[in-house]
Amino acid sequence: MAETADREHAGRQPHAAEAPVLARRVRSVGHLTLNRPRALNALSYGMIGDLAAALDAWRREGEVDVVVLDGAGDRGLCAGGDIRQLSEQVSAGRLADAARFFHDEYHLNAAIAESPIPVVALADGITMGGGIGLAGHAALRVVTERSRLAMPETRIGFTPDVGGSWLLARAPGRIGEYLGLTGASMDAADALYAGFADRLVPSGHLDALREALASRADPTGPAEIVLLFDETPGPSRLAASRPWIDDAFAADTVPEIVERLRARPEPEASATADELATLSPTALAVTLAAVRRARTLPDLRAALAQEYRLVLWFAATQPDLVEGIRAQVIDKDRSPRWQPADAEGLAPDLVDSAFAFEPPFPLWAD
Repeated sequence: MAETADREHAGRQPHAAEAPVLARRVRSVGHLTLNRPRALNALSYGMIGDLAAALDAWRREGEVDVVVLDGAGDRGLCAGGDIRQLSEQVSAGRLADAARFFHDEYHLNAAIAESPIPVVALADGITMGGGIGLAGHAALRVVTERSRLAMPETRIGFTPDVGGSWLLARAPGRIGEYLGLTGASMDAADALYAGFADRLVPSGHLDALREALASRADPTGPAEIVLLFDETPGPSRLAASRPWIDDAFAADTVPEIVERLRARPEPEASATADELATLSPTALAVTLAAVRRARTLPDLRAALAQEYRLVLWFAATQPDLVEGIRAQVIDKDRSPRWQPADAEGLAPDLVDSAFAFEPPFPLWAD
């Protein structure tokens, strides 16, 4: 596990600043910092273990009553998981390694959501994919004027996971379908409106917030402390776009969504139709079903179990995942060759087969 020390002993830990996760206790506050700023604090498998071990240790020790989760640098909390590594694992047939990563990551997501010690996540800057899995299920989710939140998995031929489908399913109206299919980015106002965040705190006040959480002299809880720094956001673009989003994204299928978008007078609707036309038809069809099925599930764990089955289906059977990562991250030509290239080429039973997939590994809930 990463460094764990009281503040007065932290300097004795060798190479602590180089650890990918910094875990330290300041009085009764446990502080977890993702420490890969050059990689936008992208999650490695080791980091997931470090975070889980720190949370478990503080729970057992009983000396921490709030955990603060943030990211090193000023660019973001976490840009997601290491998708280059995922591509290598899938290409090499190392599906068991990919399954292990998702299994442990999802257990960490659930541990944050169910933690008896409230977790305060500071989603300052870029917080996407796996970063949403960390921040989105925390007891208190703080955004700033620099925040950019998204679940952009369809852009790499994949589907929202880390409990993202659970959050998307609970967004107002058809905002969940819109965000899940397009991977659109949310600013602070949008994240608050969509239910991905709880409070807006200016980035310049985050250090004061951290200090207030550590130095509080009475039993005031973290929610009351955060409220002292809270500011009212500006208008939400998502809220203003609800008429055309709700109309189009209520359609039964992705082609029907695109048809409704093209019939709308708003320029944003037409641009969204153009965007959907560039994305993986397979990823779009499965993601639409995943968000809607998540609305019927009883809790986050059930959504994570559903997602685990789907991500392994993509990894084991679908070429679009490796191709999407190649086009967006490795070669960066932004010209993925999807298979099939359009919705007309999808097998009639594609979605049902994805949700019925039996991976050659234990299911997440086992």
